Amino acid sequence: MSLESKKATLKLLPALAHGRITKLFENIWFVKGAVKMPMLIPMKISRSMTIVKNPSNGAITLINSMRLSETGLAELEKLGKVTNVIRIAGFHGRDDGFYRARYGAKIYAIKGQAYNRKFEKKKIDPEDGYMLPDVWLNEDSGLPLDSASLKVFHSSDPAEAIIVLNRDGGILVTGDSLQHTAEPDEFVNLPARLMMKKMGFFKPHNVGPGWLQFAHPEKTDIRSVLDLKFEYVLPGHGDPVIGLAKSKFRPVIEGELAGCHS
Repeated sequence: MSLESKKATLKLLPALAHGRITKLFENIWFVKGAVKMPMLIPMKISRSMTIVKNPSNGAITLINSMRLSETGLAELEKLGKVTNVIRIAGFHGRDDGFYRARYGAKIYAIKGQAYNRKFEKKKIDPEDGYMLPDVWLNEDSGLPLDSASLKVFHSSDPAEAIIVLNRDGGILVTGDSLQHTAEPDEFVNLPARLMMKKMGFFKPHNVGPGWLQFAHPEKTDIRSVLDLKFEYVLPGHGDPVIGLAKSKFRPVIEGELAGCHS
């Protein structure tokens, strides 16, 4: 199926509950909401989206995209023109197509990812996914962001990356890798609370347990995050870590990292 055919047949999923858009830094905002997991048991978990504005042209880039309600979209549109969506997490991306359909946003994804509605044990060919991005990214790719670069976890399957914003002492925007969910919030339902507690999700300054279990990144790959300069982490799951982020994540990154490859 061609890219145009995929665009024409793409099923857009509805918006779920979310909070208000919150300004964290100049031209950077953050919003939390719910996502329904593709499982037999009806589980909803919390997720987070980062919004970055290019001050030179007003272009808005969404990272870890989340479809917002009409009220939320009106709030988003006041920030600037929704122009780009960057998918950094291999298990994310359900709402990327909505922003392409609604605003004509250009979709960026990490090479090695595929758009898939389910958790598959076998590797999915990107061509077999329900959509394709407009641009495939690797660590050498330019980003539609000022003073930004990619840190790619090459051992993760599916591919996973971090966006490094080289400002304010270093800001990392993460997907499933670095998380900060000290306790369940209002977007996590009861079945998810029970499952996630058992799996060790509800911990501050954590490496994502699901990512470790299903993507099996190598320890050396994860620990290379400590080579980056950063003071803040804006995760795809959980709350922003504002200040001293590297020192706060260091213990778990240097720890056991159960589930990943040695």
